[in-house]
Amino acid sequence: MEPEELTGLALEAAVGAGAGYADVRWVREESEGLTVTDDRVDDLEAEDSSGLGVRVLVDGRWGFAASAVLDPARVRELAGRAVAVARASAALPGEPVRLAPVEPAVASWATPLARDPFAVPLADRVELLLAACDAQRSVPGLAHAKATVDLWRRRTVLWSSEGARIDQTVTQTGAGIEAVAVGDGDLQQRSWPNSFRGQYQAGGWEVVEAAELVANAPRVAAEAVQLLAAPALPERVTTVILDGQQLSLQVHESVGHPLELDRILGMEAAYAGTSFVAPGDRGRLRYGSPAMSVTADATTPGGLGAFAFDDEGVAAQRSPLVAEGVVAGFLTSRETAAGLGAGSGGAMRADGWGAMPLIRMTNVHLEPGQGGSLDELVADTPDGLLLSVNRSWSIDDRRVNFQFGVEAAWEIKGGRLGRLYRNATYDGRTTEFWGSLDAVCGPGDWVVWGVPNCGKGQPFQNARVGHGAAPARFQRVHVGVGR
Repeated sequence: MEPEELTGLALEAAVGAGAGYADVRWVREESEGLTVTDDRVDDLEAEDSSGLGVRVLVDGRWGFAASAVLDPARVRELAGRAVAVARASAALPGEPVRLAPVEPAVASWATPLARDPFAVPLADRVELLLAACDAQRSVPGLAHAKATVDLWRRRTVLWSSEGARIDQTVTQTGAGIEAVAVGDGDLQQRSWPNSFRGQYQAGGWEVVEAAELVANAPRVAAEAVQLLAAPALPERVTTVILDGQQLSLQVHESVGHPLELDRILGMEAAYAGTSFVAPGDRGRLRYGSPAMSVTADATTPGGLGAFAFDDEGVAAQRSPLVAEGVVAGFLTSRETAAGLGAGSGGAMRADGWGAMPLIRMTNVHLEPGQGGSLDELVADTPDGLLLSVNRSWSIDDRRVNFQFGVEAAWEIKGGRLGRLYRNATYDGRTTEFWGSLDAVCGPGDWVVWGVPNCGKGQPFQNARVGHGAAPARFQRVHVGVGR
């Protein structure tokens, strides 16, 4: 049966079984991951999965059922099981679920592609990654070179009892290199364009080409070798510039997650944790300095959190989360937005057909500022550090206290980059840290970085989210181990 036939059959069965509201998602997800290490293909993975998820409301309680077995009898059974789960949930205490209204959409949408990445021959992908590894290995002293390409596509057909009829295909591509140097009991790594397998964006093979893996490989490898001889970063309090790659993860962990309304309301406490932010903090809580403005924008081209409609059928939108340092909004669902008397922020997404949607970050951006280019920001800094590319992170379950490690740190003296340091870390408290922000580079240095591995939920769900960021400067930051 075609996806539209399956979703229609399930929807009819759910409503017939007593659902006051129902939505049905047919999802097909394809992925391919390729890793080349040194002079060989190290790993090649390919997955293709499809199935149907049925979500219903009965007497104000949710029910859900899903399966990869999709014959008509099974589809009707899924709908009945979802209704039965919802009825059983009615025995639990609590207020009945209310949904913020939404205009039902009838639409089709797909990620714009210059070149379909799945159509690029495997031999061509392998050839590119081998060339990137060879360019890294041309640097004396390098121990290992790695290069990766990852492809991901999801088609979702969503029908709802309110009249939504949506067919949406999202395609995303990632690529990166990792240069590893080893010596004297130490291991140092430099990555490009980002750590954890590189840069990911919504788009096609053009994302890989823009990364220029081969051209950047010698520089990245040389920096890994240089880190072996670099001193460890001493502990002190100083001015810090975070590059865009590192800042994107800082936004993710200390801004995006704390402003998810399900965490704020305690709905995620069992697994992902809560938040230091309260529902009444909108318009009142000073999150950071006036240089800090953060936006959730599912319409951003290239962002991993870009789509036309979320998994509740809410249209993609752009909304403020922090305006000149003050909390201005939250990431919401139809259910949580109804409690605020507001419309949904369109931030509900599920990890495939087998999971209920959760509030997830879309593209959460630190808006560009007036700081000019990175070179100009460094020139404007008398004394401090430039910290580059994430290596490790840790943050408490209320998103208050954090520590991040980076791959490399450069001393800034008199507005110039100086010595290189290894094993650099910095730490802080969320509102104090963002309160020390005094400059953000301008639009010319602003890039949408991809985070393809955001975990949340119980059972665990993975999400793919984006963060626009330009390098930014923070004052009075504790760096190095010791506090």
